[in-house]
Amino acid sequence: MKFLVDTHSHIYYDKYKDDLSKVINDAEDSEIKRIICVGTDIETSYRSIEIASQYKNVFCTVGCHPHDASKMEDGYLNEIAEMCKHDKVVAIGETGLDYFYNHSSKSTQKKIFIDQIELSKELKLPIVIHNRESDKDLLEILNRYKPKGVIHCFSGNLKMAQEVTKLGLLISFTGIITFKNFNHKDVIKEINLNNIMLETDSPYLSPIPFRGKRNEPKNVKIIAEKIAEIKDLPIQEIINQTTKNAFKLFHRLR
Repeated sequence: MKFLVDTHSHIYYDKYKDDLSKVINDAEDSEIKRIICVGTDIETSYRSIEIASQYKNVFCTVGCHPHDASKMEDGYLNEIAEMCKHDKVVAIGETGLDYFYNHSSKSTQKKIFIDQIELSKELKLPIVIHNRESDKDLLEILNRYKPKGVIHCFSGNLKMAQEVTKLGLLISFTGIITFKNFNHKDVIKEINLNNIMLETDSPYLSPIPFRGKRNEPKNVKIIAEKIAEIKDLPIQEIINQTTKNAFKLFHRLR
């Protein structure tokens, strides 16, 4: 495959309200032919479906982020399940655990995360996982439920990467890998390319030389180039394999 996939973006934010079509066209001009727009609560999940319905190269996920776990009302899971009937929904999430901000209690985060894992298994959809300072509890849940999916914006150490990939999960890298203070190059070197995907997490985490500016899906190419540099592999090999990985995991992509 000769094009890239931005496997994780949030292009429903107001930062894109005036030029979303241009952002998507610029990505396509840069050989990013698929963009996955990731929901984080009920409202943004609906918005992600709306955007995916408008643009042929945009697909989406639906789910509840750990920050919003305490806001979920009875019936939220049925609502997510209904959204999953849309043919452009490729995964459940972004869900997971975040013990850095703790906007929701740990017990609530774990319950909502497990709810969505069980739904993902029932619907045979992958899950998009958020992890921040919650390695121990996250690994315990992943080992118990063994979902298929990806740890997005992976920033852990080699041991964590080996643990999650051993479970069959993929890890996805953002523009963080271009920062001077990125100190986990060994993860990129050691983890097999078959277990790696690329993402921008737009509008956040713009890669060098755009750090501090609004991120866009087109910048996923910079991340691919950095992976190629660290792994000492041809850029085309990075493009081919990471895109294959995305299509294999997100089997509704087309």
